[in-house]
Amino acid sequence: MASTISMPPTDPSSSSTEDPAAKAVNKRYEGLITVRTKATKGKGAWYWAHLEPILVRNPESRLPKAVKLKCSLCDAVFSASNPSRTAAEHLKRGTCPNFSSVLRPNPSLSPLPISSLASPSVSYHHNHRKRSPSAAVSLLRNQVSNNNSHDTNNNSNSNSLAIVESTRLLSYTSHTNNNNNNVGLTQHHLVLSGGKEDLGALAMLEDSVKKLKSPKISPGPALSKGQIDSAFDLLADWFYESCGSVSFSSLEHPKFRAFLNQVGMPAISRRDLSGARLDNKFYEAKDESEARIRDAMFFQVASDGWKRKSCCCSSYTSSSSGGSNFGCVEENFVKFSVNLPNGSSLYQKAVFTGGPVSTKQAEEVLWETVMGIPGNGVQKCVGIVSDHKVKALKNLEIQNNWMVNLSCQLQGFISLIKDFSKELLLFRTVTENSLKLANFVNNNLQARNSFRKYKMQELDCAGLIRVPFNECHCSSNIAHVFAMLEDILNCSQVLQMVVLDDSYKGICIEDPVAREVASIVQNEGFWNDLGAVYALVKLIRGMAHEIEVERPLIGQCLPLWEELRVKVKEWCAKFNIAEAPVEKIVEKRFRKNYHPAWSAAFILDPLYLIRDTSGKYLPPFKCLTHEQEKDVDKLITRLVTKEEAHVALMELMKWRSEGLEPLYAQAVQVKQRDSVTGKLKIANPQSSRLVWETCLSEYKSLGKVAVRLIFLHATSCGFKRNWSLMKWICVHRHSRIGLERAQKMIFIAAHSKLGRRDFSNEEEKDADLFMIGSEDDILNGVFTDAP
Repeated sequence: MASTISMPPTDPSSSSTEDPAAKAVNKRYEGLITVRTKATKGKGAWYWAHLEPILVRNPESRLPKAVKLKCSLCDAVFSASNPSRTAAEHLKRGTCPNFSSVLRPNPSLSPLPISSLASPSVSYHHNHRKRSPSAAVSLLRNQVSNNNSHDTNNNSNSNSLAIVESTRLLSYTSHTNNNNNNVGLTQHHLVLSGGKEDLGALAMLEDSVKKLKSPKISPGPALSKGQIDSAFDLLADWFYESCGSVSFSSLEHPKFRAFLNQVGMPAISRRDLSGARLDNKFYEAKDESEARIRDAMFFQVASDGWKRKSCCCSSYTSSSSGGSNFGCVEENFVKFSVNLPNGSSLYQKAVFTGGPVSTKQAEEVLWETVMGIPGNGVQKCVGIVSDHKVKALKNLEIQNNWMVNLSCQLQGFISLIKDFSKELLLFRTVTENSLKLANFVNNNLQARNSFRKYKMQELDCAGLIRVPFNECHCSSNIAHVFAMLEDILNCSQVLQMVVLDDSYKGICIEDPVAREVASIVQNEGFWNDLGAVYALVKLIRGMAHEIEVERPLIGQCLPLWEELRVKVKEWCAKFNIAEAPVEKIVEKRFRKNYHPAWSAAFILDPLYLIRDTSGKYLPPFKCLTHEQEKDVDKLITRLVTKEEAHVALMELMKWRSEGLEPLYAQAVQVKQRDSVTGKLKIANPQSSRLVWETCLSEYKSLGKVAVRLIFLHATSCGFKRNWSLMKWICVHRHSRIGLERAQKMIFIAAHSKLGRRDFSNEEEKDADLFMIGSEDDILNGVFTDAP
């Protein structure tokens, strides 16, 4: 437990109620205590077992004065400003006299031969009990075990094997007599000639002795054949669903085989999982998928991967991946999935196009996919949503009038950011100035050293500014441009200190670029413009991320773009930006992405019905423009037969005037709070379609159109594959067998993940895990006002 250095105990909260400084000290102390308590439960850094927070009080006023860290091994006291640095300098670097590894070699002593373990005169502490060789080895293993656990117990008795200074294990005849008073505090450890690397061999020696003594002891628990088969099935499922994250070679790793042996399972080879078992899992998943497609009345095909996801909201972008083979594979890997009316998605296949494809080629691949879907897929396919190849989508829609082919909304928002980077003068100016600044600071030796020095001083890190790897195509490298803007904004204070440094002033005398960079950094207008551009990209990027996570349906497209317009107007007002050029860019992208089905689905989906003054819930025609109202009529007449067209329009007029019964309308629009995100979401997303198939069954012709439009997805993003699989595919793409195995593994993994509605990526999760701050990051807020 933590302790305090103080006068007679008082209530810290009561004694510091009127002193802000004392409150701050108390807050810092409580933060340290919280972090240390978590660490002692196994949820924090190892060094909290040895560092103890203490509260120092003013001897006169008895108010909290400062927070310190005390080493529990040597009672030394340190500043509490940076616990990890204190641990590194005091504990790891050997400053603490009582902290060391179990068997750190002592250069002043020669190694003890293993044969001396057989001496019966070896004694420990004050009891002088004799120990056999195997007992000595067992004791040594206990010491090693204790050292690995990082568990410090300050109340351990004199017989404990807590790690203190490593010394030699001798007979200690004269040594013990000379140190009789300290015998209970001295710890003696074995030093081997090979150092601590000998511990493994020594442990094997003891294991061999034990096996010779008890040869009938089983190495692990005995499992029945049924248990082993069940375990292998689970192991195979996990391996296939990892989809390349775990390699086939890992199955034959010695440690993995040792683990299987330990739990009583036989070894497994690469062939066990790459042969018949893989085929069986694949056909099982494929049969289930085809059965569900046949059971559905209609479906939508989603196509993702035509366009490389290299923009700011994409998880595939990496500054280190530019020009690599992975980028090539990513660009040529097109996934196809099937969206069913009940909201579920099924993986269909992946196509390796071999490079950029023409509109005609894309059209052929899309149609071939539709034709290959079982259960009369052509007539049941009501549309395609794709992240690229708009012309191919339009051509297929013209050829098949029952289809509604859409462009992915996620790509629409990403493309809008690129539009701003190309067409908005403010964006171009900020990007050019930022590139000039970043390149000079990164490449000039004196400026770079000064930048690192002040960044370490201010931000406790010394990395340089991230710069796009291809500066000539910044509009297509928005992710990297955004990272550069973010770095410059975060280092604004650091850059001010750099240009005011005497060494930088010396550079300015001879280098005109240095003078120009200094003027940029000291120009308040540059920082205002940089903040504006960064805020705009962050705004659109945030909405794109929401689209990727929420996977909105087609009826939500118009509200999404209206929400964007409102936010962009607020952005213009906040940063004093002219609205006209900004709105022009937004409208231009809206028209490129717009499809008449957006308006029709918005009108027909009961989710968007509006209650009027009479209490009726009516479709939101007043939210549409005159052109969009015409689009609704045209689309409905196109999706029904010529004989039904007039009837469908009459039913549309009735729907416009009568709407839906209030009770059912309210039931469709019921929302509940999501347990994970905390946001309000529609409680039953399928109710919009089900209402048309039950309560509104009187609308025979219009109902057919409504149920086929309402469920359509507005995004093509679905199953995400990882870089490990991409690398494997890149290596084996010219091998028929290797590529076939890859396709089967992708199908199994995608089928499983889409069945769980899991659209995440394991490597993204790992990246998020490693981005989580340590305890020191948590403590930054605690120490902000530290004296």
